Amino acid sequence: MAADLTASDGEATPVHIDTSKASIARVYDAFLGGKDNYEVDREVFRRVQEVTPEAAQLAWDNRQFLIRVSRFIAAETGITQYLDCGSGLPTAENTHQVVQRIKPESRVVYVDNDPVVLAHGRALLEENSQTHFSPADIFEPARILQDEVVNRHLDLSEPVALFQLGTLHHYDGARPPADIMREYIDALPSGSYVAISHFLDPGTEEYNELARRMEQAFLHSPMGTGVFRTRAEIEAMFPGLELIDPGLVKCADWWPTGPRLNPLYPVQHCIAGAVARKP
Repeated sequence: MAADLTASDGEATPVHIDTSKASIARVYDAFLGGKDNYEVDREVFRRVQEVTPEAAQLAWDNRQFLIRVSRFIAAETGITQYLDCGSGLPTAENTHQVVQRIKPESRVVYVDNDPVVLAHGRALLEENSQTHFSPADIFEPARILQDEVVNRHLDLSEPVALFQLGTLHHYDGARPPADIMREYIDALPSGSYVAISHFLDPGTEEYNELARRMEQAFLHSPMGTGVFRTRAEIEAMFPGLELIDPGLVKCADWWPTGPRLNPLYPVQHCIAGAVARKP
């Protein structure tokens, strides 16, 4: 795996990594308390923390959602191939670890073009023959669907699980995210599953202000991305799909692992997720 990238003065920095600009993957790593990040990434975390002290809960809820979704698809469906877009930096319980524990034959292709993530991706190739990595842009569906690594290790004529977890709220191009997802979904065969998590504009006076303040903290940080969208805008990212019960809900409410003994933090009302099946 890549070396500890928590930078301090005098530490060597790989020449291909731009430490003047925050990286989505490294910022999430900072939110999760990891070490593969730089000062510019931690600045983003601190800015959001100023808005809500529980900011790290956003990343944790997203991560736990990924784990539960992966477990569900591996255990309850016939899916054995996964396309994980914007995989980020490894933590405990990555997609391949969860699904291969249940179905060892499962194949996972991670896609991410962050240089630090690429270093980890190369390490994954060495340790797991069923796990592969492509350094491509997840917001260009046509390229991903024609990608050599994707097509070598996944059979796109058979059902696939497509993950866009914590990614689309960082898309800052001109094309609507729903159009990006439509292109992906149109290419998937019947029986495929799609999972999306996204920053949520809750639509209630109690939490809307918090969502707007966090959004401004993200947008005016060195990362420059992080849009909180409404339920309707997120649901539009599942065109032609059948949402799996309980539909689009707060990530913390998507099949939690047990009864809730404590109330949710306000920030937990600002990230939602859903899983859907292509009929």
